[in-house]
Amino acid sequence: MGFIDGIKARAKADKKTIVLPESYDMRVIEAASKIVKEGVADVILIGDPDDIAKSAAGFDLTGVQIVNPETFERLDDFIVHFYELRKRKGMTLNDSRRILTSNFLFFGVMMIKMGLADGMVGGCTTPTANLLRPSLQILKTAPESKLVSAFFVLDVPNCEYGADGVFIFSDAGLNQNPTSEELAHIAYDSAKTFETLVGKKPITAMLSHSTMGSASHADVDKVRNGVEFAHKEYPDLLVDGEFQLDAAIVPEVGQQKAPGNEIAGHANVLIFPDLDAGNIGYKLVQRLAKAEAYGPITQGLAGPVNDLSRGCSADDIVGVTAITAVQAQMSKKN
Repeated sequence: MGFIDGIKARAKADKKTIVLPESYDMRVIEAASKIVKEGVADVILIGDPDDIAKSAAGFDLTGVQIVNPETFERLDDFIVHFYELRKRKGMTLNDSRRILTSNFLFFGVMMIKMGLADGMVGGCTTPTANLLRPSLQILKTAPESKLVSAFFVLDVPNCEYGADGVFIFSDAGLNQNPTSEELAHIAYDSAKTFETLVGKKPITAMLSHSTMGSASHADVDKVRNGVEFAHKEYPDLLVDGEFQLDAAIVPEVGQQKAPGNEIAGHANVLIFPDLDAGNIGYKLVQRLAKAEAYGPITQGLAGPVNDLSRGCSADDIVGVTAITAVQAQMSKKN
C-alpha cells in the first residue's frame, strides 16, 4: 500500500469533516465529489447553492454539505466570536460581518473554531499568505508549537532511501530564512508530523552544502547552531547535521562523509536551510523522480488548515484532504 492509500484508509476509519472553501473552482468541485464517493471525509463547500449547482454540472455532489454564509443560521454567533477575537486590533462588528460573508477562507476557519468542522483545505486559487492569515488570526499557534511551518510529503517511486521512498521536506512552503532556533523548532515539529503520518521512526537531518564542517560559511554556521539548539531543546529528537543531501540519505556516502554517525545515510525528515532550497528541492524530486508531492501541509496551528499549490489537480486536493483528516484525528487524541 502506497503512502497516500494508507492515509486514505486511516481517514476512512474515523471520518472527519473538512471544509473546501474555494467552491467556485472546478478542481474543488471534482475533488469534493471524489472525497465523498471514496468515503475519505465528509465535505463542506462554502458558497451559494445555486451557483455551485451550476458549476457542478456533470459531478455528483450527493452527500456534500453546502453552506451559504449569507443565510447560515449561526452567522450572528460567528460574527460576535470573530469580533471578540479581533476587537483589540480595531475590528468592528460590521467589519466582522463583511469579512465572514465575503471571504470564504475566513468563514471556513471559523467553522473549525466553532467546532462545526475538523479541518480545512484551500489555496488552489490564492497565495499561501491569504490562507494563513485567517488561520493565525482565528486558530492561532498550537500551544506546543513555537511557530507555524509548512512541509511537503514526497513519495518517490522505486526508491530505497528514506522510509521506502517517503520523506518530509521542511520548511518548503512558508518560512523564508529561518534562524537557527527556528530550524530546530521546524525539525521537532516535522519529526512529530512524520511519525503521525508515516507511522515510522523519524530520522532528521539538517541540510547544508557542507557535511560536518567540510565547508566554512555563515550559512553553514546557522545550520550547525540549529543542530546544537535542537539537541539542547529537544534531547529526545533524533537529529544531526549539518549534512549534504547525499550524506543524509545514501548510507554509503553517509558513512564515508560522517563515519559512525547514526543519522548519516538514513534520514527521512529533511530540514532545509531556507525556503529557496526547500522549494527548489521538492520540485526537483517531484519532476525528475516523478514523485508524488503532497503539500504544502502546515504544522504548528491549533487546528489543521492546509495549503494547496495553485497548480494542483483534483486528485491532489483529495490527497491533501485525507492528510488533513488524519491530522484532525491526531489533534483530537491529543
